[in-house]
Amino acid sequence: MTQDDLKRAVAAAALDYLRPKLQNDTVLGIGTGSTADLFIDGLAALRGLFNGAVASSETSARRLRDHEITVYDLNAVNQVDFYIDGADESNRALQLIKGGGAALTREKIVAAVADQFICIADESKLVHTLGAFPLPVEVIPMARSHVARELVKLGGDPVYREGVATDNGNVILDVHNFAIPQPLATEQQINNITGVVANGIFALRPADLLLLGTPEGVRTLRPEH
Repeated sequence: MTQDDLKRAVAAAALDYLRPKLQNDTVLGIGTGSTADLFIDGLAALRGLFNGAVASSETSARRLRDHEITVYDLNAVNQVDFYIDGADESNRALQLIKGGGAALTREKIVAAVADQFICIADESKLVHTLGAFPLPVEVIPMARSHVARELVKLGGDPVYREGVATDNGNVILDVHNFAIPQPLATEQQINNITGVVANGIFALRPADLLLLGTPEGVRTLRPEH
């Protein structure tokens, strides 16, 4: 099976998981990226079974609207029942690295509001220690150099993601060569750097469920502590 086949399989598994749980007032949170796109495409067939969705990026919002799924501003809803999104990496505690698509801050906001966070990913994303994937950090533009110097002090190698602006008008630094054995502490430490909007470690709010695509089928993982 190709990586795309595995992504399609986990998107389908997420739809199967959600279908019996959907109600007329259900609001879904929808992430960003290639796996989330496949989930959105499949969700179109279920659009009459739930209220609508909140999107973590303008790209996902457009894709939802193209499928005639109602998209709400997060401030206009009382709750988000399920948040469905991919990941760039996950450990066994379902702590994640996200942000390869530069939507990490909005993804963190929707995940924070959601009752349940369902992560969908292929088996290549499951790692023992986070950090092989460069850690994205969203930064206020004028603070870029300051934040980069502080990230170097933490042992990382920050690289400015050229030509990319987030939906919030900020820039991204990708931190290379930066193993993250203590995700909770590192997430808080980076968040405390002045000028950082958010970083791509999802440990304070990890996933509740990981649907992992493998050649043998989709595995369901819950956090190991």
